Amino acid sequence: MCGIVGLVGKKEVKINDIIDGLKKLEYRGYDSAGIAFSQNSHIELIKATGKISNLKEALKEEINTYVDIGIAHTRWATHGGVTNLNAHPHTDCTGKIALVHNGIIENFQELRKELKEKGHTFKSETDTEVIAHLIEEYYDGNLFQAVLRAIKRLDGAYAIGVMQTDEKKIVSVRKGSPLVVAYSEDFALLASDITPIIKYTKDVYFMNDNEIAVLNPGNIEFFDINGEKIEKKSTHIDWDEQAAEKGGYDHFMLKEMNEQPEALKAAITGRIKNGKSILSEINNLKEFITEKLRKIFVVACGTSYHAGLTFKYFMNRYSKIGVDIEVASEFRYMNPHVDENTLVLAISQSGETIDTLEGIRIAKEKGAKVITISNVFGSTIPRESHGAIYMNTGPEIGVAATKTYTAQIAILYALGAKIIELTQGSNDEIRDILKGIEEMPEVYKKVLKLNERIKELAREYVKFQHMMYIGRGFGYPTALEGALKLKEISYIHAAGYQAGELKHGPIALLDEQFPVFAIIPKDSLYEKMKSNLMESKARNANIIAITTENNNEISQLTDEYICVPQVHEALYPLAMAPVIQLFAYNVAILRKLDPDKPRNLAKSVTVE
Repeated sequence: MCGIVGLVGKKEVKINDIIDGLKKLEYRGYDSAGIAFSQNSHIELIKATGKISNLKEALKEEINTYVDIGIAHTRWATHGGVTNLNAHPHTDCTGKIALVHNGIIENFQELRKELKEKGHTFKSETDTEVIAHLIEEYYDGNLFQAVLRAIKRLDGAYAIGVMQTDEKKIVSVRKGSPLVVAYSEDFALLASDITPIIKYTKDVYFMNDNEIAVLNPGNIEFFDINGEKIEKKSTHIDWDEQAAEKGGYDHFMLKEMNEQPEALKAAITGRIKNGKSILSEINNLKEFITEKLRKIFVVACGTSYHAGLTFKYFMNRYSKIGVDIEVASEFRYMNPHVDENTLVLAISQSGETIDTLEGIRIAKEKGAKVITISNVFGSTIPRESHGAIYMNTGPEIGVAATKTYTAQIAILYALGAKIIELTQGSNDEIRDILKGIEEMPEVYKKVLKLNERIKELAREYVKFQHMMYIGRGFGYPTALEGALKLKEISYIHAAGYQAGELKHGPIALLDEQFPVFAIIPKDSLYEKMKSNLMESKARNANIIAITTENNNEISQLTDEYICVPQVHEALYPLAMAPVIQLFAYNVAILRKLDPDKPRNLAKSVTVE
């Protein structure tokens, strides 16, 4: 998710003040940092890999230099390795334009080729540097106009801050990546969120997509994408700096659940477009997929396993290729039947999960190809794989996975769609599913507004010590994930089952003290699920359910229920994910537990 800080002022500030603003964004996660500031009509550029403390060391005595304009950045690597050259800010050929950027430029390779042919020289492997050279190409003495022309050439998501040595201003643009601006009597500031700003003022402007802000010393002008001036209202912030790190939310988990519309958008940018899977990350494996692939084996742990199981259901329904799945801790000891015709799909948020790492090493020894889905650029599992797809959701601070779970499912569907396209040709239904994923951020905005209703349900069920989650088809992985979330942050015993398995044993547990949480959308297995609810009700079990909007009979089948918008059957695991997350979160809060740090758990499991 990276961090941006920028400042332009009537008064000068120490470079250390800008760096301190950057430090307030450390919780967002990063692997390198840098700063650009104007001095004697040229841009001074200082960058370092690793922590901000390394940047401070690189600055040496300059850290106490006074400047009146500067931009700084913490980078979470996506394009290119973790190096000084790839760290932000980036400059143009003249060295007079400097730029920081969060997001992904989808068409950067096309633009890079065009600019190289025009004589531009590139120093980094990043998509970001393309923007700096594009602005240079259009610059004729007016930075605002150059940026306006440049952004019309960009495909993708971005938050941008640009400075030019001859103009005392910062031009910023937002499209799909957060950006906040503010001004006081002496300064104008921008940042990825409010934490670096509230030291100077608590009246801020949250930029919307396709808005441009021109920061001048002591004031800001706002424009739309066509360069027309617009008016914006400020928002007054009452949070202190610690609360601001969490965006005003009580916990990182709550913040990250509410980030899912933007996180999912970031995950699919450049990968799904107009119902088509792009996924350039697997271009080197196209020949293997089209000519040799006979089997897919998914290897993962915990929440990642549930995302992988959703992928299995998707592929088994739409693909002719057999898909198997196993938890990584079992896979590595089971003498897995994989060979040179097998694709092993490793899913690991951290990219360091030891069981998954050992599993892919075994798979590679047997001749299998490995693709990894991870959230941490340059981590071990992606490095040891034949291909890597990064989630691009930004770091997840809460131990319980939320936004990375939904990002995993979306990326897995894109991967599955690409494999099906390469092996079987195009498919109208899959195109509809991918279009549904593109619309999912808007669905999430609606679902997240249900939190007050979910709080009411949590109050009803917090008293129970056990709960059974049940589902069928695509609802089964959701049941497993719901049970896991409740277990790991509220410490209530919860079990997930295929609903059809109830009568084969688990139904013996049900009574008035053992409620059932049913995943029952209006899908192809709805009638079957109704029978399972009736079986549970006959054993006096309280029933809570997630179903589809306008399901008029659900009140006759359950004690409590919550409805999500209607989507394609394959997309209910995505649409329902925020509900099961918020339910577990609210139960944990009622039990006075810290959902960010569940006992005995760690974010990255690097020991057996």
